[in-house]
Amino acid sequence: MRSRWKRIRYRLEWLGLFLATKLVPLCSRRGCYHLARTAGALLSFLDQQGYQVALSNLEVAFGDRFSPRERRKIVRESFQHFARTMVDLLWSPRLTQKNFSRYIELQNFEEMARATGPERSMIVACYHYSNFEWLSLAGGFLDLKGTIISQEFKNSLLDPIFKKLREQSGHELVPRERGIIRLYKALRRKGRTALLVDLTVPPTQGAVAIDCFGLKTSVTSAHAWLHEQTGAPIIPAHCEPLPDGRYRVIFHPKIERTAEMTHQQIAQACWDSFEPYVRKNPAPWLWMYKHWRYRPAKPDRPYPFYSNFFRRFEDLLQRDRATAFTEGNEENEG
Repeated sequence: MRSRWKRIRYRLEWLGLFLATKLVPLCSRRGCYHLARTAGALLSFLDQQGYQVALSNLEVAFGDRFSPRERRKIVRESFQHFARTMVDLLWSPRLTQKNFSRYIELQNFEEMARATGPERSMIVACYHYSNFEWLSLAGGFLDLKGTIISQEFKNSLLDPIFKKLREQSGHELVPRERGIIRLYKALRRKGRTALLVDLTVPPTQGAVAIDCFGLKTSVTSAHAWLHEQTGAPIIPAHCEPLPDGRYRVIFHPKIERTAEMTHQQIAQACWDSFEPYVRKNPAPWLWMYKHWRYRPAKPDRPYPFYSNFFRRFEDLLQRDRATAFTEGNEENEG
């Protein structure tokens, strides 16, 4: 009975998404904006688990910088920003290489081009901030087409729809299975890729531990490994909202001196280039996500309520401390 209900639910989800792909592109940009704001506010009310996660994340990240009322406002806006990202992705078939600049402006694009050379082979380190989907589409329209690992849904009926939407500016989406090898081969051919680097990764899956708002978290080291193997430069980038419903894609400076850095230090440098933007304007980040699933054995400050001690994460932290200690001794001896 449960399996039958799941099949029915998955069919209804597919039907709802299919209808949305037909109806949302008919809306004006103003209509999309108001639809997303309403949907996001409603979702913040319905998703009480995500709402509580977001409140806890904000409290541990910022301490007493925000009052409880201000935290609730930021959480509601975070849901609304995510809803805007999804609604705009559904509207995006109306974007073209000729008109996308009406909706998306660029910052530091020329500097990025100089840093990557004429072939523009690169690894773009992205974040779940504001409209990360349009950041990717803009890259394709800017002739920065790349190979990207796709995130499969539990409901596999939805995958073809999202794949079509995300590939429309020229990217190639590949499945997670052997995905890193596909990215490696693309970069060896002087291609490009983009990775979302602010998601929690289990310590057993090639992760490194970084400081995120002064709290330890476990993130991917795939971009560092790919850079080490191919020499493709790492360019952090994020998208931020503008007051008129448009967006700005910001390319950060290339991560420099990587030959002297460990994978952990490269991942930390990518995060450090981005955190100041979140501190300045927190709401567009995905606060309802569990960014700090793992807690150190002896934390020196509070962690979110959902965090748990995990031995493999503690081993990761101990390894990083040992590496830092060894490097410090070598510098002193030098």
